[in-house]
Amino acid sequence: MRKLAIDQIDRKILEILQREPGINATAIGDQISLSQSACWRRIQRMRDEGIIRDQPVKLDREKVGLNTMVFAHVKLTSHGRSNLAAFSEAVSEFPEVLDCYVLLGNVDFLLRIVTRDIKAYEMFFFEKLSQLPGIQEVNSSIVMSDVKHTTILPI
Repeated sequence: MRKLAIDQIDRKILEILQREPGINATAIGDQISLSQSACWRRIQRMRDEGIIRDQPVKLDREKVGLNTMVFAHVKLTSHGRSNLAAFSEAVSEFPEVLDCYVLLGNVDFLLRIVTRDIKAYEMFFFEKLSQLPGIQEVNSSIVMSDVKHTTILPI
């Protein structure tokens, strides 16, 4: 995989896009003293190269009724580890799972899960997550409050 080159102007554009996802190329250009067309070309190049993957809408999970967030550490059986891809594919289908990471260490996966409440998490756990083959252990940690949550990378 080749490393993609981004210069200081690209970095400024990326910082602005992370802070203000809906901003247009004209407004970005005004902030960094670059023409709209030059700014648009840079943004398009970074999209084409995969540096910019998408511009998500950020929702307040509690305001849409998703009051419970859980981090689940999942350990697979030794037999289950041969099916890491199958587990990854299965949890990717669960809308409750926002993030899934493969880890090195004493657990295999870290999942970030949101549900309406603890009862909904219990149903998700017993009806979906624990039904997947190869699971040895799941340790769930309930989030009490968000201290910091961002998608802004420190570029």
